[in-house]
Amino acid sequence: MKSGRGGVKTSNADRHTDGTSTEYNANLGTLFPSILFESGRRYIHIHHAKPSVLLIGSLAHTTAEWSALSTKYTLHEFRTGTRSQFLSRLKSNDFASVTALYRSNASATLTGPFDREICAALPSSLKYICHNGAGYDNIDVDAFTERGVLISSTPIAVDNATADTGIFLMLGALRYAVAPLEAIRRGEWRGKGTRVGHDPTGKVLGILGMGGIGRAMASRARAFGMKIIYHNRSRLPAELEGDAKYVTFEELLAQSDVLSLNLALNAKTRHIISAREFAKMKDGVVIVNTARGGLIKEADLVEALDSGKVSAVGLDVFEEEPKVHEGLLRNDRAFIVPHIGTNTYETQREMELLVLRNLESAVDGNGLLTPIPEQKSKANGNL
Repeated sequence: MKSGRGGVKTSNADRHTDGTSTEYNANLGTLFPSILFESGRRYIHIHHAKPSVLLIGSLAHTTAEWSALSTKYTLHEFRTGTRSQFLSRLKSNDFASVTALYRSNASATLTGPFDREICAALPSSLKYICHNGAGYDNIDVDAFTERGVLISSTPIAVDNATADTGIFLMLGALRYAVAPLEAIRRGEWRGKGTRVGHDPTGKVLGILGMGGIGRAMASRARAFGMKIIYHNRSRLPAELEGDAKYVTFEELLAQSDVLSLNLALNAKTRHIISAREFAKMKDGVVIVNTARGGLIKEADLVEALDSGKVSAVGLDVFEEEPKVHEGLLRNDRAFIVPHIGTNTYETQREMELLVLRNLESAVDGNGLLTPIPEQKSKANGNL
């Protein structure tokens, strides 16, 4: 080995019959040579290929920011198609060199869940999945962790909009708003037998899951004069807890006038609220869920609502979306909306930007900004 032009280590081992020699740049990586001739030497200049990244789905508010990444990355896209088509393209090595993947909000409708089948089919070069959404229950975290792939989500960006939706649903449920809203559209003013609702002031709001959304919910509820209790995997530090009281899960069920679900859905939390838990709650409790429908066993919720054990519910999410249980549709004490918790321009743009920031930070070697909790200890890439 000897030092070539610009101090680059080269090799003169390859000599040719025309008297020239080839000098190679010894840098590692995916390389593309170009050949120049000068004074009897043939220099091969080696250029690094740009890292490749893949977008699944489409972007609504950050197309310019995505396109701008083309100056430093090779951009691949799978904007439309089916799961079988996606798997076929993976098998054809269309995305063979992809390092990071942007998984848009709508990606599940194209590829289905990111399960073990998808995990095994994705290229060995993949190191990061940057997911748009606070929830990521349709990604098999165990499978990707075993493969050494790190995952990010979009907490923080969704906190305010989701908490706003939670308060909206809580107030609508407390005021039994469905019946009068439907009556006025029928031209019946308030309708017949309009129920008398309840004020939030003085009520106990129990929050199951005191992460960013739960804390934002608590902050808003304080303005109504509500008492805040919560249960979490672990107690919050004092500066985050504020005047909220940490209680056991059983105490949360027994003491809440309004129970708000603000936790992630996984194997441990699926159906965390079912008939057994409803039996331990106050008569006339109000349930609010802006997290994931699978946290509640929906058939048991309908039964509790019909019996009056649950006086009203405010739901943005459902167990079998987009299907909604008939018992919820027919009950005017079910104040329900079709998963619109983050459906604002400001929040959707911020979510998309956070995914792009995660992707760029990771590919540039600085790690994910918002890794999922299950992988935080591994977020430096030491899987």
